[in-house]
Amino acid sequence: MDIVLSGIRSTGNLHLGNYFGALKNFIKMQHENQCYFFIADFHSLTTHPTPADLHSNVRQVLAEYLAAGLDPEVATLYIQSDVPEIAELYLLLNMNAYIGELERTTTFKDKVRKQPENVNAGLLTYPVLMAADIIIHKATKVPVGKDQEQNLEMARKFAKRFNRMYNVSFFPEPQPYNFGQKLVKIPGLDGSGKMGKSEGNAINLSDTEEVIRKKVMRAVTDSGPTKMNQTKPEPIQNLFTLMEVVSSKDTVEYYNEKYNQCAIRYGDMKKQLAADINTFISPIREKIIEIYNDTSYLHKVAELGAQKARENASKTLKEVREIIGFKKF
Repeated sequence: MDIVLSGIRSTGNLHLGNYFGALKNFIKMQHENQCYFFIADFHSLTTHPTPADLHSNVRQVLAEYLAAGLDPEVATLYIQSDVPEIAELYLLLNMNAYIGELERTTTFKDKVRKQPENVNAGLLTYPVLMAADIIIHKATKVPVGKDQEQNLEMARKFAKRFNRMYNVSFFPEPQPYNFGQKLVKIPGLDGSGKMGKSEGNAINLSDTEEVIRKKVMRAVTDSGPTKMNQTKPEPIQNLFTLMEVVSSKDTVEYYNEKYNQCAIRYGDMKKQLAADINTFISPIREKIIEIYNDTSYLHKVAELGAQKARENASKTLKEVREIIGFKKF
């Protein structure tokens, strides 16, 4: 059984791309592996050092992941800042991280370009904190996107460096968890690319029916097919891809036939798509609202997660301190 760790952003909302992408695999994975899922509130400060309401953001994200299917009794679901051992390991790893290698990371260089007015030390040492998140649980597998592959490689480097410097075989080298063909890519509503918060083309699981309807009706289309059975351009194929994951097979076949016969009315298709998305999202949205408003339940989940995570993290940190040479007088 693998020890799997994955971070969760503490800003933004879960959207259909998240749900049909990694999250559905997380829900299945939690029953097959020893899984740790954490809300990365420390990480968020590297780009948003003065959040308007960090607590509410974390509360919303926690409610959404619980409503979507993560089970705190099965997996370890916790808030990063509730586990102070992570911060101490981050400090210790920083002593063996070198400024040159950190400055060369792609994510750091990208952030410097995007936020030149906020190039802080936390941004520079982001890969070290990510490494601490991973190796404090001795994770063997980490689901990562393309943009985080280099940071995972850095985590392996820090694990190997610690082992080499102190002549131990303590930290395993975490490997990327590849979902392969299981990972469904959900397109956005802007006609190209995947659905994402930063792209502004997403349908959130907490969106109201009216918001969803307006978003779908604004989705990019064209003037319609001009030849029978012609290949769908990307914006149109995107709508059909969305329909394939939320609508019935008969509905998809109906609109495919209309398209192939050059008789499709995009307005009608969008109305149907919006209705089907709302039907799919409605029970999740209602559960999000119910969980978000249940303060005692959220407290219980956060406490349970912190307890389970700290039990493992404190054991790792105790051994790390002994390896380095910290001893009580």
